[in-house]
Amino acid sequence: MSCDQIILDGALVIAPREGRIDLDNADAFKAELLAALPKAAKALIVDLSSVEYISSAGLRSLMIALKAAKAQGSVMAVAALRPLTREIFAISRFDIVFVLFGSVREAIESLAPQAVAEFDAL
Repeated sequence: MSCDQIILDGALVIAPREGRIDLDNADAFKAELLAALPKAAKALIVDLSSVEYISSAGLRSLMIALKAAKAQGSVMAVAALRPLTREIFAISRFDIVFVLFGSVREAIESLAPQAVAEFDAL
């Protein structure tokens, strides 16, 4: 699975390009998250604005990345959920496990406020 990445003053925004994260690509998604994590000195923000559906395998990948982020002292958040993915997070109670933001900008404002101007300039 390929993901776009932007580093903004210690905060890494990673955005999957595919519309589904399921059993077919969850391991590749997990590998992308874990490989990107060292670049996230302050925060890892997962932008799910392009993701229409996420399965339990995809949620598991996020959970593994969350544990790894905590172990390195970084914060991890999920941003820009579509209605169906937000419902999946709610049903699975992952909305309690993860810090969720309505947009990537909101996540940056909260987790890396010094990077807002840089994000706005993109």
